[in-house]
Amino acid sequence: MKTLKDFPYKQVLVLGLAKSGTAAAHLLLDSNIRVRVNDLKADESSEAVQALKQKGAEVFLGDHPLSALDGVDLMVKNPGIPYENPLVDEAVNRGIPVVTEVELTSHLHKGPLIGVTGSNGKTTTTTLIHKMIEADGKPVSVAGNIGSVSCEVARSTSDDETMVIELSSFQLLGTEDFRPDVAVWLNLYEAHLDYHHTLKNYHDAKAKLIANQTSEDSLVFNADDGKIVSYLPNASARQVPFSLHNKEKGAWTDEENIYYEEEAVMSREDIVLVGPQNLQNILAAVAAVKQVGVSNQAIYEVLTSFTGVEHRLEFVTESNGRLFYNDSKATNILATSYALRSFQQPVILLAGGLDRGNDFEGLLPYLSGVKGVVLFGETADKLAETANSAGIEQIEKVDTMQQAVEKAYAMSDAKDVILLSPACASWDQYSTFEQRGNMFTDAVHKLK
Repeated sequence: MKTLKDFPYKQVLVLGLAKSGTAAAHLLLDSNIRVRVNDLKADESSEAVQALKQKGAEVFLGDHPLSALDGVDLMVKNPGIPYENPLVDEAVNRGIPVVTEVELTSHLHKGPLIGVTGSNGKTTTTTLIHKMIEADGKPVSVAGNIGSVSCEVARSTSDDETMVIELSSFQLLGTEDFRPDVAVWLNLYEAHLDYHHTLKNYHDAKAKLIANQTSEDSLVFNADDGKIVSYLPNASARQVPFSLHNKEKGAWTDEENIYYEEEAVMSREDIVLVGPQNLQNILAAVAAVKQVGVSNQAIYEVLTSFTGVEHRLEFVTESNGRLFYNDSKATNILATSYALRSFQQPVILLAGGLDRGNDFEGLLPYLSGVKGVVLFGETADKLAETANSAGIEQIEKVDTMQQAVEKAYAMSDAKDVILLSPACASWDQYSTFEQRGNMFTDAVHKLK
């Protein structure tokens, strides 16, 4: 496995022992760099802690002593730890660079690197890019916010292997020299203001994806997103747009085909994924893989078979003519509005969850095709008011996902879509949106 060579730092504090922190600590220790580890909640007796101690790491658990920074010339922090954390704040005050493990990846991986970011669609686009390159017979790996720690994956990549990394704003904020050969910037919405505090801070964190690119690199960007376009004057990379609305230089579409430049790549009728947001993700993926020489045949193979990432407008099954879709990842109104725009058939909508104090009037323009709603969780009453305002006659409230699926089926007719797209976070009833989605799919299969 590869280790860091000519790394400019001698003693590193790793803050947070989640997957990324543990992987970064092992990489640094294997590279003969002195490592301290600090974690508030880790168990002294855990295998992860003991393995790091056996390799020579100093471990501080239970609090954040400022003395842990003494002699340290770099901090690698878990992306989710805020900058208000006392150790992070003190590191910044002392002039110690604070990075995330993604920064280490750029010191390891020597092959082509594709970085994908955006407020929505990152996982689907990253998956599409990975599958397209793989279908073309080229060596490729996938990592980052999609589930695998990028610096851990990069330790095993070959020099001719393309690495595709999904990148959150939290990860990007902690980069200094990170430079993707192909940057893919999908969109910019309002998100994570509890972490970044201002919209500009959030957008600027995303923009770090392109900060170190040169004229040798490519920037695949959403030409329909004015907020992204406003950052282009500062971009040094070759610009490759994608657009749903205009014939652009890069990837674009009309009513019949997907194009790259002037070439028709494939017919839209053959694409399995549904929804306008997925059409944007597809265009972004096509533009990205064209930068590394992927064939139209490989793109066609993926887009005629890929039915979606789990919990993201994922087709579950057909039962007695009803089509079931799991969109549990739709934790806000915007995501659910995209889902509702994806279908021409009548929809039975399953929605509800954690109450964050907002209303749901933003859904009203997208409820015209909804013939019934089944509601659950803390926001059930609020969503019922919105459904009433939309003139929806069939409104049911339930306690469990099994009940929700059974009620939805009872409301439906053949050729209807039964859609879980909650418009809310899951934490009032479920530990994760994945658990919520799994409960839905289990209930659907029990129904069959």
